Amino acid sequence: MAFRQQVLSLTEEVICPICLDFFTDPVILECGHNFCRSCITQSWEKQEINSCPECRQEFPDRSLTENRALANLIEKARTLNLNPQEKESKHHCEEHQEELKLFCETDKKLICVICRDSREHREHRFIPVKEAVGFYKERVKSSLDSLTEKISAALEMEREQKQKISQIQEESSSLQTHIKSEFTKMHQMLTEKEQSLLRDLREQEENILKAMEQNLCEIQKNLNSLQQKLSNLEKPLEQTDGVIFLKEEASRKRRISDDDCVPSLTDGTISTETVCSLFPFLVWKEMQEATHPGKAQISSSFGLIYIV
Repeated sequence: MAFRQQVLSLTEEVICPICLDFFTDPVILECGHNFCRSCITQSWEKQEINSCPECRQEFPDRSLTENRALANLIEKARTLNLNPQEKESKHHCEEHQEELKLFCETDKKLICVICRDSREHREHRFIPVKEAVGFYKERVKSSLDSLTEKISAALEMEREQKQKISQIQEESSSLQTHIKSEFTKMHQMLTEKEQSLLRDLREQEENILKAMEQNLCEIQKNLNSLQQKLSNLEKPLEQTDGVIFLKEEASRKRRISDDDCVPSLTDGTISTETVCSLFPFLVWKEMQEATHPGKAQISSSFGLIYIV
């Protein structure tokens, strides 16, 4: 019995899980599972996905490594005349040592004919192993077909979602380019407008200051004249001899008079009307005319964007 179990264990090690026969040109995947080279290649071509049929691990490329140790083990198994197709028929009941010929649908387990008649399985439903295999394989295939359809639908949904993501990214990139272009125009227009206003301001300043500085010169001349007259008046006051004072006063030709011309202040005001009140409106209006002569409409997934 122990020898039989060893033989069955050896048989399981050298059987391809896809074709259920001895490995032919065995290869090992990165996940550690072994398959015939032709079996795994055909499986990948059908599924269009590089994944292990045993553990479902996916691989970026079809890298197959020859398993020489397993190939040597297969040769030894062949010398024992093991038939992989008889593997299932060699399963025996551990309790009664009888071949497992029945499948208990109630307990979902393989049993022998002696187990069938036991109290444990009384009134249970049984079917032959071969029939059970066919029935449950059909159920597995049905589930596999359903799962395959779901995978196809999920892959299609993934493709559509990626397409929508790409579309949004492209539209966003296009809008970013448009926004940068429009703001470049506005920056250029604002710079030109700034230089123009600064030039106008400097011209106003120069014209106003020119008149005010000329008037300042007249004021300073008049001040010097008044100071000179003041000095001339202060000297006679220092004269102690009254007779001499009166003689000098009689010969003095110039007098201080209220009729002397006194210059007035020259006023000037820098016009702030354009800068302070009309400037924001005018500049914004000019920006609109410079960047959008008419109404522009941009259509995207973000909605309709109107620029007046």
